[in-house]
Amino acid sequence: MFTLMPVNIRLALRSLSRNRLRTFLTMLGIIIGVAAVLTMVALGTGARASVEGEVGSAGTKLIFVNSGNYTRGGEAVGIAAGGGAADTLTVQDMKAIESEVDGIKVISPGLSTRTTIAAGAAKAFAKVEGVAPSFASAYLWEVKPGRMFEDGASEAVIGRALADQLFGAGLNPEGRTIAVRGENYTIVGVTSGESEDHKDSLFIPYQKLQAALGMPSIRRIVIAAEKAGEASRVGEDVTQLLRARHRSGAVDDFTVETQAAQALTKGLYTPAAAFALANLPKLDEVNLEEMADTLDRASDTMTALLASIAGVSLIVGGIGIMNIMLVSVTERTREIGLRVATGARGSDVAMQFLVEAVTLSLLGGVIGLLLGLMSSRLIGWSLGWPVSVPLAAVALAIGIAALVGLVFGIYPARRASLLDPIDALRTE
Repeated sequence: MFTLMPVNIRLALRSLSRNRLRTFLTMLGIIIGVAAVLTMVALGTGARASVEGEVGSAGTKLIFVNSGNYTRGGEAVGIAAGGGAADTLTVQDMKAIESEVDGIKVISPGLSTRTTIAAGAAKAFAKVEGVAPSFASAYLWEVKPGRMFEDGASEAVIGRALADQLFGAGLNPEGRTIAVRGENYTIVGVTSGESEDHKDSLFIPYQKLQAALGMPSIRRIVIAAEKAGEASRVGEDVTQLLRARHRSGAVDDFTVETQAAQALTKGLYTPAAAFALANLPKLDEVNLEEMADTLDRASDTMTALLASIAGVSLIVGGIGIMNIMLVSVTERTREIGLRVATGARGSDVAMQFLVEAVTLSLLGGVIGLLLGLMSSRLIGWSLGWPVSVPLAAVALAIGIAALVGLVFGIYPARRASLLDPIDALRTE
């Protein structure tokens, strides 16, 4: 029986091509069901990735290492006041952290100053930050228009508010020249950072600012962890490494703080801040768990919605296939009688019509797949959403389409196989 499968497939294609309009209308339910499911899966998967990226940009993955250590009011709660300012944090420390601490996605040195920035006749007294190009990745910037500067080049990225102040509201400053401490820089991009520090700041390569200030050390290291829940662990590993490198005694000459902890303790006096951190020692892990729970609930809701839409669409499509196959059996009764009279078994007739039903459903699934991929791209492009279609979803869509054809083709195939050849031959 299975050796005749290629013959049955050719017969199915020939039969379906006889009335192409009817075949297309029959496949329409399968096409719409598969296309709708793939479109929603693509947008849902892309939306989940976008939400995860937005949560990452909110700061749950960031760790700040600052030079110096002074804690005002720490003695009251058993925290050493610290040694004050220090110039012991270096680029070599950053490279050691990058190579020896696991779980780091990107890292950037940093130092800053407030100085006069000149753009022709316009001037502004603003913050200038010296960073590495990787700083943009740590904060998930989209530098628009333009790009991030190259390492060590006389190039700069400017905040939107500062650009409006120097060049006029809404104007593109890309390609314009500004002067900082006697050196000219070409603006190559505008940062998308929305924090006040980013909108009102100018960013240049840290090597340039070190040279301008005559400062061999750095003031800060910004680290982005690969996973939000590992920020505390990465911070602790960084602390132990720097203690070993700086040979710190009872008091460190640096501070390490996650942005989640920084946000929690902002504006609090030392005793209150210490109490808050002591009661939430794994704040970033709590944030990660809440984020995962929220995304899982949203994903479960989307899955249920997709399942209901897919179920209704595919059942309607399957009923259409069963209906048209029953009509086909009625129309081809004489053909069935001739096949049986010339030696075909009932199982051969059943397989012929079953293959025809599965072929019809599979063709609808493939067309729906292509339509779903195109529509998801179009909708994603028009709305500015990321889209992603997992290969598992593609395979599942084709598999379900074949299963629908198989299930809803069994009854018509069985009915065809049970026809009496003599009665079938009498049919006009």
